[in-house]
Amino acid sequence: MKTLEYGFPDSEFELRTTRAQTLMAKLGIDALLLTTEPEVRYFSGFHTLFWQSPTRPWFIYVPNIGKPIAVIPEIGAELMRTTWLSDIRTWSAPNPTDDGISLLVDLVKSNLGGKGNIGLPMGHETHMRMPLLDFSELKAKLPEINFTDATSVIRELRMIKSELEIQKITHICQIASKTFAQADELFFAGQPLQESFRTFKLACLSNGADDVPYLVGGAGAGGYRDVISPPTSTPLEVGDILMLDTGAVFDGYYCDFDRNFAIGFANDEAKIAHDVLWRATEAGQKAMIPGATCREVYESMQKVIREFDSSPNDVGRLGHGLGMQLTEWPSLAAFDDTVLQENMVMTLEPSLSYADGRLMVHEENLVIKDGRAHYLSSRASQELPIIK
Repeated sequence: MKTLEYGFPDSEFELRTTRAQTLMAKLGIDALLLTTEPEVRYFSGFHTLFWQSPTRPWFIYVPNIGKPIAVIPEIGAELMRTTWLSDIRTWSAPNPTDDGISLLVDLVKSNLGGKGNIGLPMGHETHMRMPLLDFSELKAKLPEINFTDATSVIRELRMIKSELEIQKITHICQIASKTFAQADELFFAGQPLQESFRTFKLACLSNGADDVPYLVGGAGAGGYRDVISPPTSTPLEVGDILMLDTGAVFDGYYCDFDRNFAIGFANDEAKIAHDVLWRATEAGQKAMIPGATCREVYESMQKVIREFDSSPNDVGRLGHGLGMQLTEWPSLAAFDDTVLQENMVMTLEPSLSYADGRLMVHEENLVIKDGRAHYLSSRASQELPIIK
């Protein structure tokens, strides 16, 4: 497998910032204040697992002209200095009485004179990673600043991937695909489900993944009933259907797809369910073209699913965006009329119910390029694979 370099050139971040500032100007936003790991990394290249600690807040301030400014705990200064950013302001953290608030106030006053519109992501699938009391204090100390919703700016930026981002997602998809292709060596009847999970993770790491922070699935006779519960010590049995859904990572970019396997043999219902979902995915792939809406892709998959399962689908959506996070905007759902564009990376994730409450889910990762959707994950076989 081809070796891929870590990180991005400064030009990648310059382009992201320029695109952001163009969108900001259209909306009358004078600056962005960003607090979450993906957004901080998106504009700076600051990549660390230290975000696992919730103790310290971190901030990136994107002015309407010039490079972003980092306002971060001193513990992160050395790593941040390796990024393309040059203005890095730090404080000794944690400091519950002033965790960066004074630095932010001084920055806003010097940049905007204390007046103007500062955008933060406030909409669906966003959150603020700072104490609400601190945010209230920030607003009180900047009474002439209007904090406004900038979800549309971040959403539009991150939905459209650069060529370098697509390369990283493609790479981790190839790693996970290689691991799934080793299923006959990894899984067997009598293996505890917990061990199936551990074995798959270790194989992913051995094949080149940096981490496997997300791995869910299920197993059961003729099908599984749950796909998000932790694995148990229950052994796989002949006749079980095993599903693993992985979110492995390379250089901060995710894959997100699953595979279904029959242990020993598969009953007819499981075979039919797998075939229906495979064909639903094909329908989604054909519908996923620039100019189509997410709702139209969703409906193309539902049309095939209804051949076998006419029950109401209560999972909410049949796919989503993919990149720096396991799930990103947009959603392949009845409620989402987002228009698809070139360089969007998406999952197709049709699912159905059968045989008295059993489930089957099938997922692939794709990119829209040159007017159509191309698979990034190695396409699953149409027939349900059987592990002898």
